[in-house]
Amino acid sequence: MSGHSKWATIKRAKGAADLKRGLTFTKISNAITIAVKTSGGITDPNSNFKLRLAVDAAKANNMPKDNIERALRRAQGKLAGEVEEVIYEGFAPAGVAIIIEAATDNSLRTTSEIKSIFNKDGGNFGQPGSVAYLFEQKGEIILSKDGKTIDEAFEAAVESGAEDVAEDEEGFVVYTKPSDLAKVSGILKEEGFSITSASLIRKPLTPMPVDDPGKKEKVISFLQKLEDLDDVQKVYSNLA
Repeated sequence: MSGHSKWATIKRAKGAADLKRGLTFTKISNAITIAVKTSGGITDPNSNFKLRLAVDAAKANNMPKDNIERALRRAQGKLAGEVEEVIYEGFAPAGVAIIIEAATDNSLRTTSEIKSIFNKDGGNFGQPGSVAYLFEQKGEIILSKDGKTIDEAFEAAVESGAEDVAEDEEGFVVYTKPSDLAKVSGILKEEGFSITSASLIRKPLTPMPVDDPGKKEKVISFLQKLEDLDDVQKVYSNLA
């Protein structure tokens, strides 16, 4: 059983309450648009797994049905062409590697906002490919403990085709190949596990420890500022 990103654990512990409701809905709406756009216009969640993940996230965050349907209509309209997915790479304070996934209708604005945080908060904005090799794409399933043990979760996950399982204060974290995420999620649900979330992530190959409490807090603050930007979808780091 492997360790996993401290930043991911912190985000789950903080929960959606740390994000303004409107900001959360904006991010999810953009995720829906990108999911439809990158699939060639498929608006059926049963045929577009990336869209299904976005819709599931919408429901988990209590996004009203009207908002979801509006986002789907936008994804099929002219405005969808203005939204693009942009990836940024670089280093947070203390040399922590980060990857930022954004969805934006104005990449110049988004790039400027992100660079401003790097410049003001001690980061180092990188070129494409500068840190991508330090991460691998995985499926991630978060399970509620609900009285179950790590051994039970590990056995069920491995039998369903998962690659690895970790445990933190919030629950069990199951890792899969990206292509196996839907299959493993379905099997675990059938086995009686409560799934908090299922998503495609960038998992750090080698987590980086930051032992100094002050420096670690500075890194976490840096990551949170990026996460709070409207256009930013996800922030990944190798903070241990």
